[in-house]
Amino acid sequence: MKEPAVSADPTQVLAFDTDCHIFDGCGFADVSPGLHSFLFQPLLGDADSSVYFNKTMLLALLGSIIIVGFFWAAFRRPQVVPGKLQMVAEAGYDFIRRGVVYETIGKKEGEKYVPLVVSLFFFVWMMNLWSIIPVAQFPVTSIIAYPMILALIVYVLWVSLTFKRHGFVGFWKNVTGYDKSLGPVLPLAMLIELFSNLLIRPFTHAVRLFANMFAGHTLLLLFTIASWYLLNGVGIAYAGVSFVMVIVMTAFELFIQALQAYVFVLLTCTYIQGALAEHH
Repeated sequence: MKEPAVSADPTQVLAFDTDCHIFDGCGFADVSPGLHSFLFQPLLGDADSSVYFNKTMLLALLGSIIIVGFFWAAFRRPQVVPGKLQMVAEAGYDFIRRGVVYETIGKKEGEKYVPLVVSLFFFVWMMNLWSIIPVAQFPVTSIIAYPMILALIVYVLWVSLTFKRHGFVGFWKNVTGYDKSLGPVLPLAMLIELFSNLLIRPFTHAVRLFANMFAGHTLLLLFTIASWYLLNGVGIAYAGVSFVMVIVMTAFELFIQALQAYVFVLLTCTYIQGALAEHH
């Protein structure tokens, strides 16, 4: 058996052994993807000092620049009869405004939150799309820190809006689901609601996005590396099947990437609507 392509440096991007094929005396375990596929060597700085700049940070920065640049180019000189770029930007903006914000929060209350929700949607979508873009080939949101920060922004907004709209007492009634009609089970119901809203909600909001992107990237890596590993002898037939799965999974990921961005902002609007609602 060949030695696995394992680096002593835990921050190093592990280079898979390109000489490893089936029937060549090495197992798929030597080249298969794992947690090491999500670790990157710092481009700047030192990982030991916790102050560094790596690939995921670069992709997040580039993604932000691309989004800002796209909308700036589309709307810097808006026309009554929009050009192609302006038309695409308006379609995306209007889809989120009408299809998500207005439908969930309402036009009157929701208008002020449209810029935030649109920004969240396109940022999350762009971070997801890096997974299938050549050279980058990594979804930024598969690193839990990014979804957690986005979920924390929404959580702070939800808490502050609830306090502002309902006051101190009203806030606690809101997050505990206080309802006298529940009778004897009210204390238990309030405890469950409190735990769910204050602790579980931000966690699930972040993990839903992270888990889908993490799993999708792992599957793409699995079939891609398997295609190369099986490319030997009679294994070529199996390599062809694996490569077809790469194409299928890539197409499926395109759908999931947009869907997860949509679900993230839909939940954001649901939380905002719950904070603004008069009756719970």
